[in-house]
Amino acid sequence: MMKIEKEIEEAEKVLAPFFEQVDCLERKNSAKVLQAFQDYQVEESDFYTTTGYGYNDQGRDKLEKIFAQILEAEDALVRSQFISGSHALTVALFALLRPGDTLLSITGKPYDTLDEVIGLVENPSSLASFGIFYEQIDLKENDFDLEKIEKRLSHNPPKVIEIQRSRGYSERDSLSIEKVEKAISLIHHIAPNTVIMVDNCYCEFVEEKTPLTVGADLIVGSLIKNLGGGIAPNGAYIAGKKNLVELAAERLTLPGEGREVGPSLGINRQLYMGLFFAPSVVAASLKTAILTSYLLEKRGFQVHPTYQEKRADIVQTITFHDPNLLIRYCQAIQKASPVDSFVTPIPSPMPGYQEEVIMASGSFTQGSSIEISCDGPLRKPYIAYQQGSLTYSYGRIAIQKALLSLE
Repeated sequence: MMKIEKEIEEAEKVLAPFFEQVDCLERKNSAKVLQAFQDYQVEESDFYTTTGYGYNDQGRDKLEKIFAQILEAEDALVRSQFISGSHALTVALFALLRPGDTLLSITGKPYDTLDEVIGLVENPSSLASFGIFYEQIDLKENDFDLEKIEKRLSHNPPKVIEIQRSRGYSERDSLSIEKVEKAISLIHHIAPNTVIMVDNCYCEFVEEKTPLTVGADLIVGSLIKNLGGGIAPNGAYIAGKKNLVELAAERLTLPGEGREVGPSLGINRQLYMGLFFAPSVVAASLKTAILTSYLLEKRGFQVHPTYQEKRADIVQTITFHDPNLLIRYCQAIQKASPVDSFVTPIPSPMPGYQEEVIMASGSFTQGSSIEISCDGPLRKPYIAYQQGSLTYSYGRIAIQKALLSLE
């Protein structure tokens, strides 16, 4: 243990300039959040609860305005009625698409949890079952294949283009705002009426700009990831152009009522606090990821991103090429967690995924990925996907224990 502690201390000296960059980003994002809270005059009464239909929920409605300002959106829908980020994506897709329309993914196949939503795996409730078509263009060398995109858009452009910024359980890079901006610019030039929807999960507050800043029409994310700050117990958001957010609201609830209904049930205070702490928690997650990358690369493992690389999300991958090492690493992360530290995770079937998945998530909120977690499907090349940490100190402890498990 002392040997690893000394190794970490030496690593932190090397990583100090990279940590300072994260601190600078945190300060900018914190200022942005605080300004929005002050501009909309958040007060104690905003934390009061509504029940039943949720009419006239002042705190809920104000929070959505604050999210819109921070994300540079015309409007935002922020609700605990969203079960997950995948649920919010599904609501958005069903809101935007109609029978005969085409959904085009320009980042390859989306998350496995959307397979049955799209209809890649047969399901009578899928988009495909409603006569909605799906196409995809794979990335080329970890960037958008602009040539193929241009060729596809030159005839009968699709109704919706979906961009998934984070990697999911794939081996490709997560996509920076700069790369997203180039693709969006091309799409708007050729197909100005096509709606560009960005899955922004894991990416919020990792860069200064949002996809909406560079021309996306709609972005979607989970509140048990970055913007919930480890405090939001559930929920997700959809933000962007007002007319598109309204469509999503009417799909989440019902036509004619839309965003006017949906009780907060006492959750407002947690959502406000989660957003307020989010810049700090994301910064802690980034520092933990940078430390992990540096130490695992030193041990000869393939990591991505490397510690020097610019990051687009909070996810750190480690390729083990050995299922036993993947399992041991995840189990060590679980043992370093505050909740269920005595539990030993094993590979198990998981809804929405084809292979068994090993998942370490000793978190206060079930499935929270902004609290330190590590998971991966049991398939070659056996990659661990690590993300989150509420504080850097807790992340540091977890990595220390994980390194011990590999010895």
